[in-house]
Amino acid sequence: MSSSDLRLNIFLLIVVLGCALSAVSASNKQRQIFIDVQRAQSQERQLQQDFSQLQYQQSALSKTSRIEQLATTSLKMQPVTTGRTQYLNYDPATSKATDAPLPAPVPASAPPARGVKR
Repeated sequence: MSSSDLRLNIFLLIVVLGCALSAVSASNKQRQIFIDVQRAQSQERQLQQDFSQLQYQQSALSKTSRIEQLATTSLKMQPVTTGRTQYLNYDPATSKATDAPLPAPVPASAPPARGVKR
């Protein structure tokens, strides 16, 4: 075997090893991408399930009977009856818009009202 044949064989061996490493790397990358896709699909299924659950809860909470129950129990509201309804008559010809009176100015030495910051 001549030295040029030996060089050619070494070069071809390096090329074959490079191709093998490239194939292994591509296979590993493909496996990682497949795992990421599986995770994303699993997360999508979980999010779809959560969304469906939230839609169900929203529909349950927005039912008229639930709203009426909360209004009567928590807010102590009562249903409207015709005997308790007051009707107001509005006559635009006799009505005149007026401004509300301004409150009296508070002296600087007076203590601040509750909840008011200076």
